[in-house]
Amino acid sequence: MIAAPVHDRLYWHGRRRGRPLRPHRQDLVANLLPRLRVSLPPAGQLLDPLALFPERPREIWLEVGFGSGEHLAAQAQRHPDIGFIGCEVFVNGVATLLDHVDRSGLINVRIFDDDARLLLPALPPACLGRAFLLFPDPWPKLRHAKRRFVGAANLEILARLLADGAEFRIASDDSGYIRWTLQQMVGHPDFLWRANGPRDWREPPADWLATRYQRKAETAGRRPFFLCFERRQRGPQA
Repeated sequence: MIAAPVHDRLYWHGRRRGRPLRPHRQDLVANLLPRLRVSLPPAGQLLDPLALFPERPREIWLEVGFGSGEHLAAQAQRHPDIGFIGCEVFVNGVATLLDHVDRSGLINVRIFDDDARLLLPALPPACLGRAFLLFPDPWPKLRHAKRRFVGAANLEILARLLADGAEFRIASDDSGYIRWTLQQMVGHPDFLWRANGPRDWREPPADWLATRYQRKAETAGRRPFFLCFERRQRGPQA
C-alpha cells in the first residue's frame, strides 16, 4: 500500500500493524532494526546511501513496499556486492524481513520503515541502479487512483534518482493497474519500456525471484504481468 499526499502531509491508506509479533520477531524489531534502519538526514541535506553499508557496495537497489521481504532478502543473498534499501510501513512485514536477514546473515540490507516518499527526496541524483515495485495495492476504484505509487510526482523523483540505463521493475496481477502504469510510463520522456512482444510482459525477467504474493495470485488463477522500464540517458544539461 502507498500513502497519498494531502497538502503538505502524508496520509497512509492501509494498515501499519497486523497480528501481534512472536517474541523472536519482537526482539528483532527492538534490537536488529535500529542497526539497519535508514534515518532521514537533516532538512536540506542529502543522504549518502553508499555510506549506509559496512562494505561500500557496487551500487544501490531500492524496493518500494517490500511486503514480507522474501524478494528483497533473496536478491540481497544473490547479489552480495549490491546495497539494498527496502521501504515498508507494515511492521509485520518489516519483522519478517528482519527474520530473513538474521537467518541468512545478510549485511547488505537496510530498511526504511516508513513511507517511501519520505525517503526518496533525501537521496542524491542518479544513485540507484535498480528500483522494484512488486504487486502494490492496485487501488482499483478510480477515485483512489491518486493513491497509486506510479504517478507524475513519484516518476519525476524516480527519474532523478535512477542512474542512466537503470531499471525500474514493476509487477502486478491487476490488469487495471497494469493499464494505468502503461498510461503513465509509455511515452514518458525519461523512461523506455523494454518490451518487443507479449512474452516480455507475460513472462518474468530471467533473474526474477517469485514472491509469496505472486504464488498466491497464480494459485487463485490471476496472471501476473511484468513490466521493465529503463531510465533513458540524460541530456548534456540534465
